[in-house]
Amino acid sequence: MAKMNARVRALFEGQAIVSLATASAGGVPNVVPVGAKKVLDDETVLISDQYFRKTLANLKENPKAALSFWDAGTAESYQIKGTVTIETSGRIFEETAAWIEEMSRARNRPLKSKGALVFKIHEIYSNVPGPDAGARIA
Repeated sequence: MAKMNARVRALFEGQAIVSLATASAGGVPNVVPVGAKKVLDDETVLISDQYFRKTLANLKENPKAALSFWDAGTAESYQIKGTVTIETSGRIFEETAAWIEEMSRARNRPLKSKGALVFKIHEIYSNVPGPDAGARIA
């Protein structure tokens, strides 16, 4: 497992939308924008599933995924790689469903969580342009 340092965590938390990449068992890629996400701890990210179709199918076949996020103003960018477990019952799912319901009410936009994706971080890479692009930092 790898841990987010304070800067990586702050940048992740500061982005309204991040990109979630998955691939089928056969290697067909899929990338989607994700807004319903939060850090559970320095090794774990939570993503709520409201609309996933291909993403969910991919994760059921292949639990490996990547998250990419960046600050357009500074070009600071990171990629997190890890594995995902899908929770559709139990404490984590119930907490996720309550969080999404609260967010939905606050935004006056009906949303319902179908599942909680628990993303365990295995590796973190810098995506900053230049000679160190792609360097593993954790």
